Amino acid sequence: MKLLMIYMNSFSYNPTIKTIDSMPEFTEQKSYKNIQAAFIQVEKEDEEKESAVKKKLLKNLKWIAGKNSTKKIILHSFAHLSESKADPEFTKSVFDNIEERLKNSGFEVEQTPFGYFLDLKVDAPGYSLARVFKDL
Repeated sequence: MKLLMIYMNSFSYNPTIKTIDSMPEFTEQKSYKNIQAAFIQVEKEDEEKESAVKKKLLKNLKWIAGKNSTKKIILHSFAHLSESKADPEFTKSVFDNIEERLKNSGFEVEQTPFGYFLDLKVDAPGYSLARVFKDL
């Protein structure tokens, strides 16, 4: 799993092209303020070590949110951090599980529409822990 975490003063998206037919329809544009974004690439090999990868992902997201003094996290599937790609259904199940676990820990969590290309607007500050990359 590859994980790019970016703290954002503001983040918004607008769904443009649906790429996975089995996913629900999304047309709503959304915007957020002071949010920790997680750009996540679930890789094929993660399917064999699911429990360990989820544990590391959860730990990293809680850590970076704490460092950036936010309880708001948005999960974004970003299949451009690695050549290896997990099955889309597996990836979506990881996202759903992590969202639930973070919410159970007191975080406000959302996901960008899965299986879509999105227009993104990002305003990210320039300090050390505003952008962190991890290879889990």
